Amino acid sequence: MKVAISTDGDFVSAHFGRCPHFTIVDIEDGVVRRQERIDNPGHHPGFLPRFLQQNGVSAIIAGGMGQRALMLFADAGIETIVGISGAVDEVIHRLVQGKLESGQSLCQPGAGKGYGLDKTECEHPDEDVHDH
Repeated sequence: MKVAISTDGDFVSAHFGRCPHFTIVDIEDGVVRRQERIDNPGHHPGFLPRFLQQNGVSAIIAGGMGQRALMLFADAGIETIVGISGAVDEVIHRLVQGKLESGQSLCQPGAGKGYGLDKTECEHPDEDVHDH
């Protein structure tokens, strides 16, 4: 299984599309075989689901994403796991153990309008830079 984690520093980014990086993790037989961090190649409508699918990603982990992104990932056959926060290494550990469960998206409805071009912040209640 190849997973992409929206990454900001050492933490899961609350904003899937506008994260600075993705941590790409290959997991086989319950073991992390490869892990790398790549720059976010761009946040344009429909681009990231195609890009990640072409790179063999079968699941994406993020703090949140909009309904359109959820639909595009579903259409691409990529599982979405949202509502995730914390250190990337801890999230990988929980994923390998089978203890990572999707929750409610951390992004508010409508926060992604403009695809990141005209909006730089999402309305997260009491957000701390280390909580995503």
